[in-house]
Amino acid sequence: MAYSQIRLKILPSVRCLFDKLVQVKVEGLSPHKQVELRSKLVDDRGVIFKASALYKADESGTVDVCRAPSLGGSYTGVEPMGLFWAMAPETPHSKLLKKEVLSPTLVEIEALSRETGELLASETNERGYMTEGMKRIPVQEGRIRGVLFVPPGKGPFPGIVDLYTFGGRLTEPRASLLANKGFVVLALAYMGYQGLPKKPNKLDLEYFEEAATYLRRQSEVKGPGIGIISISHGGTLALSMSSFLSGISATVCINGCNANIAIPIHYKDIVIPPLFPIIKNIKITDSGLLDIRNAIPDPSLEKNRASLIPIERASCEFLFAVSEDDHNWNSVLFANQAAATLRSHGKESFKVVTYPKAGHFLEVPHMPYCPSGFHGVVGSDVVFGGEPKAHCEAQLDLWERVQEFFKSHLDNKSTC
Repeated sequence: MAYSQIRLKILPSVRCLFDKLVQVKVEGLSPHKQVELRSKLVDDRGVIFKASALYKADESGTVDVCRAPSLGGSYTGVEPMGLFWAMAPETPHSKLLKKEVLSPTLVEIEALSRETGELLASETNERGYMTEGMKRIPVQEGRIRGVLFVPPGKGPFPGIVDLYTFGGRLTEPRASLLANKGFVVLALAYMGYQGLPKKPNKLDLEYFEEAATYLRRQSEVKGPGIGIISISHGGTLALSMSSFLSGISATVCINGCNANIAIPIHYKDIVIPPLFPIIKNIKITDSGLLDIRNAIPDPSLEKNRASLIPIERASCEFLFAVSEDDHNWNSVLFANQAAATLRSHGKESFKVVTYPKAGHFLEVPHMPYCPSGFHGVVGSDVVFGGEPKAHCEAQLDLWERVQEFFKSHLDNKSTC
């Protein structure tokens, strides 16, 4: 066989935004030849992520990953983006790290002969984060630390604050990809970034109020209200902002908690004390990881209610997205309690969406699934739960819901 005839194609282009689906095709093979497809990327920490799958060429000597089933490897069945979401880290318990989004994530894809292991063809998919003309503006305004993403085109656009997980360090991928959809997005750090304390003894809600005010004042931002998107510990802060601050119209809380955890929250003369994990409720899995799903005490119990975020005060719309197999904590319980609180105060301004077999880190589409990793509060590796395929499908579904939610409630008239 003349290997020079074999081509690996990434369609419609080798360059795309990170959240886009691509079509991987191998052409010029012998009919029914078995090939192994491998994918690989190296993240900003130097951690290598890999996946592989076995395919069989059709009568014409073609493998089209969008149509042909994987016969074995990191996943099986017809999975157009399996080579991406099924990538696993060579260093255990590593979550893909992308520090800043000025450069794309490079995914190398190779086709190898099943019989000989010989490399037949390869190509690199450049998965970017910023569409042409987007502005990425580092923010050091008063106390505020973060990065502002402004989409190209004629504004004004709806504004969104993006809050990430515990540790508060900046995470740019979600914010930048959301900005591509026609939003001005402020990725906001709140701990351990550019002079912000690594382990603060309190979190001042005034800091987040300053950030919301800063965002609203941008000439590209259409008011009057702004949105918040959050995940994990950031969810508590998002609910707090929604409860105490004016001008919040729409809040997305992904696998968050309806009570304050770990660090006191202060706002003017109000203090919301934190709940702390109950150590005896932590389990150890067969693989030696900590399972902290049931470590946080029930916030609705009388003795814990001082830690509840008073979301009945909020006037915004809420989207609670929760994974039923979240092992970071019991997200379903917390979201249902939040919904019950709103309902008991005559408010129907919320929706709870549940994903049965998804784990804690619901990210942007095609992000490699993260089953376990280091937990900042616990100080060791924990299990995050979920099944890779179901988790991937949840990420796809949620991404569309988030965009629709913000377009509906932030009065976004732009098309994207």
